[in-house]
Amino acid sequence: MPVPAPVLYPPFNIIRLSHVEFAVTDLAASKAFYADTLGLQVTYEDNEGIYLRALEERGHHCIALVKSATPVVNVLGFKLFDEPDLEKAKAFFDEKGLPTAWVERPYMGKTLRTCDPWGIPLEFYVKMDRLEPIHQHYKLYKGVKPLRIDHFNCFSADVDGAVDFYNEIGFRTTEYTEDEETGHIWAAWMHRKGGVHDMAFTNGLGPRLHHTAFWVPNPLAIIDLLDLMATTGYLHNIERGPGRHGISNAFFLYIRDPDGNRIEIYSSDYQTVDPDHEPIKWDLKDPQRQTLWGAPAPRSWFEEGSTFSDVELKESRLKAQPIIAP
Repeated sequence: MPVPAPVLYPPFNIIRLSHVEFAVTDLAASKAFYADTLGLQVTYEDNEGIYLRALEERGHHCIALVKSATPVVNVLGFKLFDEPDLEKAKAFFDEKGLPTAWVERPYMGKTLRTCDPWGIPLEFYVKMDRLEPIHQHYKLYKGVKPLRIDHFNCFSADVDGAVDFYNEIGFRTTEYTEDEETGHIWAAWMHRKGGVHDMAFTNGLGPRLHHTAFWVPNPLAIIDLLDLMATTGYLHNIERGPGRHGISNAFFLYIRDPDGNRIEIYSSDYQTVDPDHEPIKWDLKDPQRQTLWGAPAPRSWFEEGSTFSDVELKESRLKAQPIIAP
């Protein structure tokens, strides 16, 4: 299936991804992981939840952790350009027959809650409480020194359909993997902010969140995090890497939080802001697709993901298999 032509004037203007809300089973363990180990900064906490931001971010939070008996992903958040875009977004999702509601959200202004056609919970907003800059408070640079949230990757039972839908709302495809036998898209990377991706989709049981990624200053920060995790009780939370992706050319590390949510530590992809940027096509069986250096990912990377709250899962009909580490 060919990648659709980009929609340069979408029905509403998404600037970038913004935040994720995880329901977690142990707030203290989650804080130890995200704040004390990764180095995200706590902006608010109480007995029911914790909000954190990365070091370059001015918005109140990029990740919210709320106490729950069951670990799930509650919502993926995106920032819109201006107030009229909220009404335009509501009209778009209403026309698609998808549920919409105006919701009250902590530290955020007017917020639209909806979902995509497969049930991924989405929220859109324009204004979030702004905090003082801390990017030059170098005493705060700890752990992996996370600078900003970078992207989401979701398992999808219908990657072709996901690419069509998100393309319609302005996400532009930068790279994609095609199954040569069927011609279907096996995975795709799509952006709004001018990097390789804000959203990606990977073939599999879905919808599920595959991972949330944070941008870090350089590959050495990833090495520092590995040393820290290996000596502070997080050895078994290291899943894959370090390495350099073929797709995106980014340096990466995949780790798991205390509830099993996959986090990517990510650095050094490339600019894609030009409207005539041409997508790069990869074959599913290319050994340099996953990792430029040729090392395949473990089976867990292709099979395990985080479930969204109250969303039905479906098996993909595309059965093509990637290269998997023995």
